[in-house]
Amino acid sequence: MHKKHVLITGASRGIGAACAFTFAAHGYHIFLNCNKSIDALQKVADSITQQGGTCTLVPGDVGNPDTVRAIFEKISTIAPGLDVLINNAGISYVGLLTDMSDEEWTCILNTNLSSSFYCSRAAIPYMVRQKKGKIINISSMWGRVGASCEAAYSATKAGMNGLTMALAKELAPSNIQVNAIACGVIDTEMNAVFSDEERQDLSEEIPAGRFGTAAEVGQLAFDLSENHNYLTGQIIGLDGGFI
Repeated sequence: MHKKHVLITGASRGIGAACAFTFAAHGYHIFLNCNKSIDALQKVADSITQQGGTCTLVPGDVGNPDTVRAIFEKISTIAPGLDVLINNAGISYVGLLTDMSDEEWTCILNTNLSSSFYCSRAAIPYMVRQKKGKIINISSMWGRVGASCEAAYSATKAGMNGLTMALAKELAPSNIQVNAIACGVIDTEMNAVFSDEERQDLSEEIPAGRFGTAAEVGQLAFDLSENHNYLTGQIIGLDGGFI
């Protein structure tokens, strides 16, 4: 039986790690990427192998095209192809746009959006050769409606949504599906800045009455990867009915 391969960016924690655990549990070989949290990425890898799964670390800044080329060169020495790409690498910036520096803007743009372009561009030839593949972009509800004091983050996620819809049309003739998961408030370290009172107030704003979990995102990503070959170009909200 053909062993499937998935590259997950930003896999050291949160949604990326949850995706890695879910795919590994279903027999995928996982290429694990992150930029800075290498120790945490190794812990994810150790957990996967302890559970009988297989994985390869491919650390580096996916917002840098040279790094992405090096990552895919390594992938090519291990795997005959890439079945799934999950563009999950992301950072946030909370503050007034007028307080944001040029360097901070460039960093969030490269990490959240350019990385998806670089990784997708590198993955597509593998998928075209095998006449199938899945690209899943981890987006945000703020890419659909915008968030005050998160203008840059919202802009990068809106760009990811546009990339998803356009690329899906481009790749549909090659039997490659491209979709995005527009996450709501997910209980990850990125949202750990909230106080207990703020968490309670925010939970009450969400119709489902709670934060989502990283595992729920991972399960949806897996479902999109294994099924729904006629579903492409969609921005799928996973936000508990928030928007």
